[in-house]
Amino acid sequence: MNKLLIWGTGNLAQKFINNKYNGEIIGFIETNKSKDSYMGKPVYGSKEIPGEFDYIVVANSYTAEIYNLCKKLDIDISKLIFLYGIKQREGCTDETVLKRILLDVNYTIYCAEFGLTDKTFISTDAETYMKLNKRQRFAIQNQYMWPILTDKYAPAGVMGNYFWQDLWAAKLVVKSGIRKHFDIGSRIDGFIGHLLLAGIDVTMIDIRRFPGEIEHLQTIVDDATDLCQIPDESIESMSALCSLEHFGLGRYGDAVDPEACFRCFDNIQMKLKKGGRLYLSLPIGIERVEFNAHRIFYASTILDCFTKLHLEEFSCVAEGKIEYNVDVHKYDNDLHNGNWRYGLFAFVK
Repeated sequence: MNKLLIWGTGNLAQKFINNKYNGEIIGFIETNKSKDSYMGKPVYGSKEIPGEFDYIVVANSYTAEIYNLCKKLDIDISKLIFLYGIKQREGCTDETVLKRILLDVNYTIYCAEFGLTDKTFISTDAETYMKLNKRQRFAIQNQYMWPILTDKYAPAGVMGNYFWQDLWAAKLVVKSGIRKHFDIGSRIDGFIGHLLLAGIDVTMIDIRRFPGEIEHLQTIVDDATDLCQIPDESIESMSALCSLEHFGLGRYGDAVDPEACFRCFDNIQMKLKKGGRLYLSLPIGIERVEFNAHRIFYASTILDCFTKLHLEEFSCVAEGKIEYNVDVHKYDNDLHNGNWRYGLFAFVK
């Protein structure tokens, strides 16, 4: 049985393991080591890789950097199996070895990454189709081949963090019975779509241009930091799902301003009517800024910033699951690096 090292401790490594493989995992590698163990196995830094392995499976999106690092460290490139992200086939290309270690699902993903459709089930499926087909106009023609490999093993859709946060907020807004809602930067193809289907009139503000027009949706292209477009105490229902953590970081063309999101927090409270409701989703965990992507907050920081409002519910979504009515300090020490946990806050003024 081959002894395997897995380069990566994130989602891609977990995906490789979940898809099944053939071999014995003796440890994991992190380019910049951040932990001593993962899934009960030791974690090695890039400069302390043990020598007794047979192959290293690179389950990581930084494949070009890892490839160059391995060349620099004089690691035998033929012992590396790259699953993703490198433009040409490098490392182990022995199909017998790859099929033996990767097994069906991981091998199909590998073939899809490198355009090796003729090495997969597509060829045998096409042969079977041609033998069975009796309709000349629906015969397979090479110029119309459009091989899709990964759907065979994919689930029937995705119920990820955005799915749950959008559903959570939409259910609360619809249940409240309001007919007009205001939003800052949430997803049009999720949360906003849910509200429009319920016949709720939505006014949405975003610094980015909108893709088109649709009934019941009014749009404002502008910076929402100061909410100068809205009179004080005029909003009955408002939301901002995974948007405010980006304010002031320049990611979307906005001005760089470390206080932008906190100013927006204050202004939101001024715009709400008495009895008005606010629905927020923000990344939570160990408090930090990951420039220029986003900020991550302690849940208690959000409560401290919204003292003019009363918290009715605090729930969380992470790794495609929702957790209702969570203690606000439960995830204060959670790094959750690369996956993210979103805190869902329902306030009333």
